[in-house]
Amino acid sequence: MVLAGGGHTHALILLRWVLKPHLRPKGLITLVNRNSTNIYSGMFPGVISGKYKIDDAAIDLFSLANRAGVSFVLAEIKALDPHRKILLLTNRNPINFSTISLDIGSETISNYKSNLHFTNNSICKIKPFCKAFAWIKKLDEDPVSQEIKPVTIVGSGHAAIEIALALRKRWPLRELQLKAYRRKLKRSYIKDLSAKNIRLIEPQDITEGPVLLCTGSQPHQLLKEAGLELNSVGRVLTKDTFQVLNHPNIFAAGDCAVIVNQERPPSGVWAVRSARPLALNLEKFCRGSRVVSWKPRKFALQLIGSNSIKTLPSAWASWGSILVGPNFLFWKVKELIDRRFIAMFNSSRSMEEHNETASLLCRGCASKIASSTLKEALLEADLDHLAQSPEDASLITTSNKGENIVQTVDGFPALLSDPWLNSRLTTLHACSDVWATGASVFSAQAVITLPQVSSSLQKELLVQCISGIQSALEPQSARLVGGHTFESRSELSDPITLGIEISLCVNGQLPSNQSPLRKDGLEPDDALLISRSLGSGILFAGAMRGQTLIADIDSALDQMSKSQHMILRNDYLKEDLGGTFPGLVHACTDITGFGLLGHLNEMLSSSNHARSAIGKEQLQIYLNAKSIPALQGVNNLLRKGITSTFADSNRSFLSLLHPSKNLNPSIYLDLADIPKESYEHQRIKELIIDPQTCGPLVIACSQEDAHKLIKNTNWIQIGFVNQV
Repeated sequence: MVLAGGGHTHALILLRWVLKPHLRPKGLITLVNRNSTNIYSGMFPGVISGKYKIDDAAIDLFSLANRAGVSFVLAEIKALDPHRKILLLTNRNPINFSTISLDIGSETISNYKSNLHFTNNSICKIKPFCKAFAWIKKLDEDPVSQEIKPVTIVGSGHAAIEIALALRKRWPLRELQLKAYRRKLKRSYIKDLSAKNIRLIEPQDITEGPVLLCTGSQPHQLLKEAGLELNSVGRVLTKDTFQVLNHPNIFAAGDCAVIVNQERPPSGVWAVRSARPLALNLEKFCRGSRVVSWKPRKFALQLIGSNSIKTLPSAWASWGSILVGPNFLFWKVKELIDRRFIAMFNSSRSMEEHNETASLLCRGCASKIASSTLKEALLEADLDHLAQSPEDASLITTSNKGENIVQTVDGFPALLSDPWLNSRLTTLHACSDVWATGASVFSAQAVITLPQVSSSLQKELLVQCISGIQSALEPQSARLVGGHTFESRSELSDPITLGIEISLCVNGQLPSNQSPLRKDGLEPDDALLISRSLGSGILFAGAMRGQTLIADIDSALDQMSKSQHMILRNDYLKEDLGGTFPGLVHACTDITGFGLLGHLNEMLSSSNHARSAIGKEQLQIYLNAKSIPALQGVNNLLRKGITSTFADSNRSFLSLLHPSKNLNPSIYLDLADIPKESYEHQRIKELIIDPQTCGPLVIACSQEDAHKLIKNTNWIQIGFVNQV
C-alpha cells in the first residue's frame, strides 16, 4: 500500500497505527511526501503572527511513519498511472502499488498575475506553507519593502482575512492592503480590517510591491493527467467509501478529493474527520472485508483568528453562511483545539518512549564491530599487516593500460526505511573508501539481503534497492556489474524495509603511474583538512528516540546523499595548486564507523609504523577543537546526553588524548579557551568519536597547499601533524 501525500488525514491514520499497531494492514506500507513535515494549517496564521514557532505547528512525518511501521519516502510526486499501478516520482524510480490512498492536498490558484494588475512585484503563494513562511521572513529583513512599498494580500476568503490580520500582528508599522471583492466580505471583517489599518482595495486596482496569494485552492494537475474522474474544479470524485470512481483500489481524501453528491469546500476540518473512516476502509480493503460508507456533515465549524497588537486576541465562528464574532472566547476555543491537535502527536511519542527499552541499537555504520575486537581477530588470524597498517581499499592489480585497480567492500543494516535512499547512501558510503585512494569508481557488485515477504514484494524492494545503487554509481560513470541476493532468516522488522541489508564490492582505477593514496603518508608540518561536518551517528541515535528535530535530519541527509567522487580531482584546482589534486595529498582517509579520532589514529599509527621501519622520528597529531565542524542539531542532542550506541566502543580512542605512564598524547586536542572537562570539552570528545555514515574525507597536505584549498574549496583545516 502507498499513502501518497502527508496531509492531515494520512497523518492521523499513521497516528492510529502508532497507538494501535494491530490495526495496521500487513505487508509494506509506504508514505510518500515532498517534505518530512506537514504544517498544521490551523496554526499557520499563529506562526506568521509570532504566537507559535514553525516547529510548534509541524507534524514530524519522518518519525511518525517509522513509529507506525510505515516506510517513509521523501520525494516529489510527479504522476500517477492507475492502470500500471505505479506512482512516478521526481529524480528517482517510480513506486509500484496494489492499493493507494491520495491525500496530496491542493495548491494555491495562481492565474491571478495576468488579470489582477500586478506590476514589478515579488509574488508568493500561501501554499506550500514552508515556502510562504520563508518568503515572509525574507521580507522581515527587507527595508525597501517595509519603508516604501506595501505588502498586498490577495483573496476574499477566510484564509486571506486571517493571514492579513496575522501579518499585521507581525508587522505593526508596515503598510498592508487586502485585494479582495468587497461584496464577498462580511461587514465584521471589513470593520476589523479597517480598525487594524489594513487597506481594502479592489481586484482591478494596480499594485506594486510584494504580493501574497491567498486566492483559494486548486487540485494538482497530476490528478487530471492520471485520467481519474474529477468534478468541475478538478477534485477527484469518490464514492462514500473514499474509493475513486472506477478504481476500487484507489482511495482519496482531503483537499484533493470530494464524495459524489456530497460536495464540501476544501477544509482541514473535513480532512480531520475523514481520517478514521478512511483508515477503517483501508484496513478492511486490505483484509478483503467489505468497506463501509461515510457521510460528512453538511457544515463544519470554522474559527478564524483575529490577532491584535494592543488588545486581547479574538476570533470569529463561521457555520455555513453564519458568522459570529469576533470574540475572545472563540479565540480561546480555537487555541485549545489547535494545541490539542498537535499535542496528540507529541503525547503518542512520549507514551512510546516510556515503554521503550534502553537498548535501541544504532544502524548504518554505527553497527560495526569494535576496533579492538577487529584488531585482535586479525592478529590471531596471522594477518598482522592488516592490523598494523589498515587500508580500507587495496591495490589488487594493474590493467593492460597501466592503470592501478583498487578494491573495497562495505555495507551495513538499513539506516532508513526508504529502500531507494538507503541503497544510495550505502553505495556512497562504500565508494568513499575508493575515493580516499584518489581513484575513480568504475564498477560495483552488490549483496542484497531481503526480508521474508512475498515474491512480488521482494521484487519491488529489489527494484528500489538496485535503482538506489545505480543512482549513486551512474554520475561517476560507474556501473553495477552483478552481485547476489539472499532472503533473511531473521524476524521481520517494523517497518519491514529496515530488514534490508546491503553490502557492496566497489572497484576503482587510477591513471597510469599514479599510486593509490594511503593512510600512512603523514609528514611533519602537514595540515589536516576535513571535507564536511560530523555527527550523523548522534543525529540518527536521537531520531530513534524521537529527539532529533526533523529539520536536522533533513539537513544531515542532504549532506550524506551528496557524492564526494569529484572532491580529490577537481580540474579547476590544477592551475591554482600547480598539479593534480592527488599529487598534492600525502595521506587520506574517510571517516566512518570509528569516528574522527579512530580513523586519525589509523593514519597516525600506520604512518609511525612505516617511519619506524626506516628510522624516522615519530609523529603526533594536533587537533583544533574549535575548528571541527558539526552537523546542525548535534550540539542540542549532546546536551541531552544522546550518543550513538557504538560510541561506547569508540570511547577507547579517548585514551589517545590522555595516555598513561606520563607519555605524550598521540593526538593532542587543543582546547584554546575551552575549560578542561567542561561541557564544551565533553561535547568535542563525543563528536570526534561519533561513528559516521557517508562521512567526510580527511587529507594531509602541506600548509601552503592547504591555504590554497581552503581559499578555493569547502575544505576546513582541523589540525596539523607535528614531529615528536
